[in-house]
Amino acid sequence: MVKKRKSPWAPLFMTAVLLFMYAPILVVVLYSFNANTARNAMTFTGFTLDWYRELFQDTRGFGEALRVSVTVALYSCGLSAVLGTLGAIGMVKSSLNKKGKPNVIMRLAEGLTTLPIMIPEIVLGMALMSMFYGADMSLGIGTLIFAHTTFCVPYIFIIVKGRLAGMDPSLEEAARDLGASPKRVLFDITLPLIRPGIISGIFLALAMSLDDFIISFFVTGAGAVTLPLKIYSSVKTGVSPQINALCTLVLVTVFIAVAFSQLAGRPKKQQEKKSKVHIATQQISH
Repeated sequence: MVKKRKSPWAPLFMTAVLLFMYAPILVVVLYSFNANTARNAMTFTGFTLDWYRELFQDTRGFGEALRVSVTVALYSCGLSAVLGTLGAIGMVKSSLNKKGKPNVIMRLAEGLTTLPIMIPEIVLGMALMSMFYGADMSLGIGTLIFAHTTFCVPYIFIIVKGRLAGMDPSLEEAARDLGASPKRVLFDITLPLIRPGIISGIFLALAMSLDDFIISFFVTGAGAVTLPLKIYSSVKTGVSPQINALCTLVLVTVFIAVAFSQLAGRPKKQQEKKSKVHIATQQISH
């Protein structure tokens, strides 16, 4: 067996890549504790926690913008989860016609469902704004929720549809043969099996909603300023240390959520390994 020689440049290359990726994040975290009060302050004059204390003040803070962003994200993700999941289930069930061939109409409907994530955001934002003005709707949180739901549905739809494509259809058929109603099959068989896909789609849609700027810029109104819009208006005159503190809190929240999900999933994996070992032991003993 021929051993592959490792290149001496590989560790150096990986170090350079990691520095390129994480050095800006470390700079943001470091300058969130900078006592320098100047805008675009690049000189570290001391350690302070004042920017974290002022972060959610009513006048100069980002508390209200964060509340609006979280509210819009939760409502839009909830609606998107229902619409995307039901749409994916219905699309998979109707993808074949009576002769077992692909249904052309359903394929066309599937393409239209995923269209909002393929259209440039500036075009989608202008189209939604024109629609709201044409319907004589006042711009605010309601239009933000509608717009975010529009581009969040395709993410959940695609992920859930992929999960359904990998599911064994004989499970549902067996449940129907045993006398289960379509509603019972949906809630007891289909939804539990595709739950990981639904959760993954919701988290992806949540991230896209909280991060959106272009579409929100076109469909927002007075009193409904999201966090990206607030940050954009704030950095026009320089990067405030409050923004660095806000980014640091977001990073910490993401790290905690990822760590919690890893710890929560570890007992399930260990239980699966134990069950497989137990089954293998029983087979060997027999």
